[in-house]
Amino acid sequence: MIQFSPLLAVLLAVNSVSLVLFGMDKLKSMSRGWRIPEARLLLVALCGPFGAFAGMLLFRHKTRKIKFFLVPLLMLVQMVALLYFRLI
Repeated sequence: MIQFSPLLAVLLAVNSVSLVLFGMDKLKSMSRGWRIPEARLLLVALCGPFGAFAGMLLFRHKTRKIKFFLVPLLMLVQMVALLYFRLI
């Protein structure tokens, strides 16, 4: 049986929320509706960088903004932390 860490479950959930928020913001940008503030997207990317990066690539959203180039760096930091604490 595979052991599933509670922290890993939380990270999976946060990354999923991050992906959904990037998708929602892209849809809202195309319909010129209310947008999710960039500060909130960056905060979500800090906690869930894998979902944010997937959302950036999948929806082609926020790829030209310089501050969103931090997302791959945040992915690396989270991956190192996961390996350090042996959660994967």
